[in-house]
Amino acid sequence: MSTKESVRPLFRTRQLTIVGMLASITVILGLTGYGFVPLPMAKATIMHIPVIIGAVLEGPAVGFMVGLLFGLFSVFQNMVAPNILSFAFLNPLVSVLPRVLIGLTAYYCYKWVPVKNEALKIGVGAALGSLTNTVGVLGMIYVLYAADFAAARGIDPTTVFAVVSGIAVTNGLPEAIISAIITVPVIIMVKKARRM
Repeated sequence: MSTKESVRPLFRTRQLTIVGMLASITVILGLTGYGFVPLPMAKATIMHIPVIIGAVLEGPAVGFMVGLLFGLFSVFQNMVAPNILSFAFLNPLVSVLPRVLIGLTAYYCYKWVPVKNEALKIGVGAALGSLTNTVGVLGMIYVLYAADFAAARGIDPTTVFAVVSGIAVTNGLPEAIISAIITVPVIIMVKKARRM
């Protein structure tokens, strides 16, 4: 390689700024409690929405970084404010890996949806990115900590799969819908502003 050739940085300044801003929004949502939407049966989280927005607007590397920071914040939160499931969330396979995959799933689903309607593409990417979080976190808890989950929740170990699946449906589907509802107009608005 010639000495005159410059090495392309992994992130441009704008991308680093966006990573910092979206990760900050995720942390604020978590610390203030605004990251949870009360529903009749449960609380749906919207803390993963900045990951999806970053991925769709700026690509998989930005989505990866925002997801990584979201996951690390989740570990930190469970260290300083433990709850009955903190033993699981201290494991990066539960708290970090699924959050990293949110951005990758959202970006590639958005890119590969074979339709021309931009809103539909964003909505599919957002919904599937959200479901990646739900399935990833709950799936890892089931695979790694089924017995501990049963003990913490005071349930029969033979019912863990049914309970985890029930949580996935009652939380995961509303979260996916909310993610699409919030993400579609935000991304469309930002893309329009960039074209002006």
